[in-house]
Amino acid sequence: MRREKDYIGTAELPSEVLYGIHSLRAKNNFPDTTPFSLYWYKAMGYVKLACYKTYKEFKKATLRIYPQSPLKFLDDEVLSAMISTAEEIADGKYFEHFIVPAIQGGAGTSINMAVNEIIANVSLLKTGNKPGEYNKIHPIEAANIYQSTNDTVPTALKVAVMFRLNDLEEQINNLRFTIEKLENKYRNVMRIGYTQMQEAVPSTYGKLFSTYNEALGRDWWRISKCFERIKIVNLGGSAIGTSLTVPRYFVMNVVQTLRELTKIPLTRAENLIDATQNLDAIVEVHGILKANAVNLEKIASDVRLLASELVNKNELKIPQKQVGSSIMPSKVNPVIPEFIVSAAHQVYANDILISQLAGLGNLELNAYVPLIGHSILKTLDLLIAANKTLNENLFMELIIDSQIANENLYKSPSITTALVPFVGYNKAAELAAEIRKEHCDIFTANSKLKIISDEKLKEILKPDNLIKNGFSVKDTL
Repeated sequence: MRREKDYIGTAELPSEVLYGIHSLRAKNNFPDTTPFSLYWYKAMGYVKLACYKTYKEFKKATLRIYPQSPLKFLDDEVLSAMISTAEEIADGKYFEHFIVPAIQGGAGTSINMAVNEIIANVSLLKTGNKPGEYNKIHPIEAANIYQSTNDTVPTALKVAVMFRLNDLEEQINNLRFTIEKLENKYRNVMRIGYTQMQEAVPSTYGKLFSTYNEALGRDWWRISKCFERIKIVNLGGSAIGTSLTVPRYFVMNVVQTLRELTKIPLTRAENLIDATQNLDAIVEVHGILKANAVNLEKIASDVRLLASELVNKNELKIPQKQVGSSIMPSKVNPVIPEFIVSAAHQVYANDILISQLAGLGNLELNAYVPLIGHSILKTLDLLIAANKTLNENLFMELIIDSQIANENLYKSPSITTALVPFVGYNKAAELAAEIRKEHCDIFTANSKLKIISDEKLKEILKPDNLIKNGFSVKDTL
């Protein structure tokens, strides 16, 4: 065991652990098991790395111009150890020693200190020392040099969000490409269009899939707007954005260094104080992301309905993925659409939570950054998963039976709507009533009622005529 102390007192820790007293206090104070995001943790590694590399350049520049500078700089050996450790954290290493839960108090101080403690203790090992020997490498005086929780943690959050936006963009595009293939494959396969859950007018599966593709295309475009809103960071602003205790060289260069390391288009805020206390950009980005959840829910709900056994002679068939019952043999449930809907509603809940907590910020800081960050990252996790499974486990294996689709269409009273310009509403309604009463197709009903010639009926009901945009006077001749 080893003993560590802080302003409050002392605590005993296992000798070999890489976390320290602040992490232990956080674990005990916030006894929740919601795990912290690995992506945020890795982003903290990038932020620390940018800080140490900028510090290294600042030290070099200062000693070149002012060899007798009164500033006390970290030894190169210590700095090199911290740089290599930050690189490892950026790769996800030592995450098992990050024991702070996602839901916490303290505006993210526990996040920052937990990472500082891991960096200090790993660096101690690399320099031939033992964890906890902070007189040689200190979590605050060394690992936290020229930093504050209030600029490192929100900046790392935005880095993590941007990395996950890239992943979401990829999954949305994969789903779009699959749906586009279905659109082309079933372009001319007829189907019944529905309004208010009732049969309406003829359409095609090509048109249905095109609407999904268009909606997802807008989602893809919206992600570029998310990048624009989230890219502004406050790194270098220190506690409240005034950059107190931070060298001007550091303030002017650290974000550029981070941009080069992450290869994402980060920008230092012109007003660091504003960027430190106001989280409306996260609210806006989450609102944009919510649109993808809405589109996915609509798509999944449509497919679930069309594949439902409530529909006779089902023409749309989704892949069977899981046994659906422990008591009803052969039952298979639409688990993929149900997962999509569940995920979408969690996103909606996250949106309310983020909005409310962002509004609860007080004066120069928002104390609820940890839960706000956790919520937006969980939304990204869910949307990435939802787009991925909808693509790979549903649309890639979705099948339309064109023969059944045609039979269903021509036996639907809705098909008579196509005749209204030619025979009028009332005559078309007579045909519709006959189809409904006798459960026959439109050709059989017309043969009995003689509403229109068989030749003209066949011409009107050709697929190309049913799906073209509007009719011309010539068509009625």
